[in-house]
Amino acid sequence: MEIIELFDESTITLDLQGETKDEIIAEMVDLMDKGGVLADKKEYTEEIYAREAQSTTGLGFDIAIPHAKTAAVKTPRVAFGKSSKGFDFQSEDGQKAHLIFMIAATDTDSNLHLQALATLSRNLIKAPFREKLLAAASAAEVMEVLKEI
Repeated sequence: MEIIELFDESTITLDLQGETKDEIIAEMVDLMDKGGVLADKKEYTEEIYAREAQSTTGLGFDIAIPHAKTAAVKTPRVAFGKSSKGFDFQSEDGQKAHLIFMIAATDTDSNLHLQALATLSRNLIKAPFREKLLAAASAAEVMEVLKEI
């Protein structure tokens, strides 16, 4: 499966309002739920927090990539959100994040979430790629940028 197949315009938002990790997670989980991705919103949220308890997924470089592999997911998906003001995701560099990718994998997907995480990380360390995502003005533009992966 190509990573672009995990994205859909229905789970892309360019106007995140949250400023804290909890607010951002809630917004992104709602986006996943409204996109028809989740079988159990509460369980998925719990799995996201269980992963965050291991170590933050705020990676620095303006990005956060929370993820969970669980039966609470109906359809594998990577949701994308952007915030112009930034949000505190407790990244190791202490900087606010502006881009978030939330990975939802079913419990039957062997390494899908790890492959998505690795592919995203490889591309997101490149400043020009992040800059294109930050400049995107619509979900369609985000999808075009993501096709470069």
